[in-house]
Amino acid sequence: MEEIKAPATRLPLSLLRHCRELYDEVAEAASFSDETNRIMHDLLRKTCANGKSAYDSKGLPRMVLALETADAFAHFIDADTNILHAILLSDFNGEVISIEEIEKAFGNDVAEMLKAIETVAQYSAKRNLQNQDNFRGLMLSLADDIRVIIIMIVRDLVLMRRINMHPDTEWVSNMAFEANVLYAQLAHRLGLYKIKGELEDLSLKYTNREIYKQIATKLNETKRSRDEYVEKFIAPVKKKLEDAGLTFSIKGRTKSISSIWAKMRKQKVDLDRIYDLFAIRVIIDTPPEKEKSDCWLAYSILTDMYTPNPARMRDWISIPKSNGYESLHATVMGPDSKWVEVQFRTKRMDLVAEKGLAAHWRYKGVKSDSTDQWMNNIRDILEAGKDDPMQLMKDIRMDIYTKEVYAFTPKGDLFKLPAGATVLDFAFYIHTNVGAHCTGAIVNGRHRKISHVIESGDTVEILTSATQSPKPDWMNIVVSSKSRNKIRQKLHEQLQARAELGKEELMRRAKNRKIEIDESTMMKLIKKEGYKYVNEFFADIADGKIDAGKFINTYQIATAPEDQAERTTAGEFELIRDDQESAGDVLTIGEKSIKGLSYKFAKCCNPIYGDKVFGFISSDGMVKIHKSDCPNAANIRGRYPYRLIRVEWSGKGGSELPVQLQIVGQDDIGIIANITSIISKEVKASLRNIKVDSNDGLFQGYLTLGVSDNSVLSSIIKKIKTVKGVKDVTRI
Repeated sequence: MEEIKAPATRLPLSLLRHCRELYDEVAEAASFSDETNRIMHDLLRKTCANGKSAYDSKGLPRMVLALETADAFAHFIDADTNILHAILLSDFNGEVISIEEIEKAFGNDVAEMLKAIETVAQYSAKRNLQNQDNFRGLMLSLADDIRVIIIMIVRDLVLMRRINMHPDTEWVSNMAFEANVLYAQLAHRLGLYKIKGELEDLSLKYTNREIYKQIATKLNETKRSRDEYVEKFIAPVKKKLEDAGLTFSIKGRTKSISSIWAKMRKQKVDLDRIYDLFAIRVIIDTPPEKEKSDCWLAYSILTDMYTPNPARMRDWISIPKSNGYESLHATVMGPDSKWVEVQFRTKRMDLVAEKGLAAHWRYKGVKSDSTDQWMNNIRDILEAGKDDPMQLMKDIRMDIYTKEVYAFTPKGDLFKLPAGATVLDFAFYIHTNVGAHCTGAIVNGRHRKISHVIESGDTVEILTSATQSPKPDWMNIVVSSKSRNKIRQKLHEQLQARAELGKEELMRRAKNRKIEIDESTMMKLIKKEGYKYVNEFFADIADGKIDAGKFINTYQIATAPEDQAERTTAGEFELIRDDQESAGDVLTIGEKSIKGLSYKFAKCCNPIYGDKVFGFISSDGMVKIHKSDCPNAANIRGRYPYRLIRVEWSGKGGSELPVQLQIVGQDDIGIIANITSIISKEVKASLRNIKVDSNDGLFQGYLTLGVSDNSVLSSIIKKIKTVKGVKDVTRI
């Protein structure tokens, strides 16, 4: 770019040189054509010559702001040629070049973006920020192109960088407020969290300089100690990952000043008490087909070295966020008893997140609105065009705020609801209790059911009844997430109330029979009944679906003392169970024979030496060993193929592992003695437990054996089948 010469009393030469450097960076990043460079250079020269247009109303250099915005966009988002054209031309539109000239030189796409930018900028100038959500909706509804919203976010970032120490302190305060409540939140929703963090930091700096300076100074003073701690933490991790054959890089990031301040206020502690000031990110370089398995392998290695906090484990690899974000987060207890967050992702996943196509607003707790509908499309964008997501974003139209209906109460209060909203939705928007007792409505003077769909302009009077309560099928009637959450909450409250009644009835029956219920034993029996949640079991007692007396009988049988010496038939014979298991290092785990990983044998299939097995990396980092034909194998392989790891037996079998047998036969005296005699003669096997039920002359027994390998087990099964009266023997 040629030297831009400054007319007298115009932009200082230092700023002009800065403009030249910025333009060269942008032009190189976007590979501008020679013709584009000629036109843009001419526009910049005309702008410099026009003293009135060189600065905006606040004395800021317009040309510099435009160039810095283009440079920031290319850096944070993408070097998209048309978008950069629109940014550079936005401050010249109508003064040094007309929209017709722009369309002729740069095309219709750039011209349409400029029109949208101008419309949004006009409304933005009104500073109507009293209702943040409505203003954000207005901003989005005015923009026909999502690119315009991103341009406005980046432009605001550049503005915030420039207004430090501006003499108009009231205006600076207003800009800081707008940046925080509007553009930072939009950036968060669109996944531009680097921009979001900087906007929030600058906003804090301009509104509370003392706090900002204190935290910044403290972070600077402790940087060396933090760097030393990070190095101390990652050194052994790097070695383990390298030994596993993984190619990776590790980097750390410190939380933004604004987020640290928010945490200090929330937890009511000083900075010294905030331990998770940084997070460590492991970026794995691996082909697409191994992305998930390698991330889980790295996770397993880390959690085997450091104690994990299961409550802080986040798996966004199995099911990515709706915005496409993929990562595996672990929080572990590092050296000096400090919690450290470690994130595992691949280079592709990291690029997606760093470029902003994966927002963190869901888990950060930002209040949701209908921008969610747009965010649900992001994953489709990534899958359709991973190489050029910005090109696909051009085709996305921001029509989410047009898909709404407006309805009135009889008193004239206006409610905005999503398109397709029903009378029941409207009731919950008024109040939770109104929705919970809704029986219908009078819509425009006519009685309507709760499923009636509301149209814009309707006047809706909700009808309620004290005897009405939410039903599970109401979830199919409402369309808004707000209504669904309220219904779910009410249903849970109802279930809880019924569960308390059911538990009270069960305990009263037990007390009348002078039976003291052990909580842990009762919970095990409830799970055996097929209940995943205890409250559902107690609720069924309250509803009469389960007889409390029969359950108490079952409890008595399960907890009755056993007298092994007096048993003489199969129906009466039972041994005390021995749950102690020993397992040496008899496995080779992974393709590279990674030893030292913690593992245990799955109780659902009880694999023994010689069985065909596979490993499954659980959420706590433990490798669980399953038989290849385990009843749960199909489900595991179907849902979590990337968490599977190859496992082989190494060395020779020796340690006894548990295995269960089911035996069916005639209930003859002596048959159990014959079976136990066969097992007692086996050197590499032992009987750990036997449980037998007898009915109408037949018995069904369950034996738990300790065996060294499957060849020993096969021999035992063959011998038991030869016992007179035994009809069938199967391994379970």
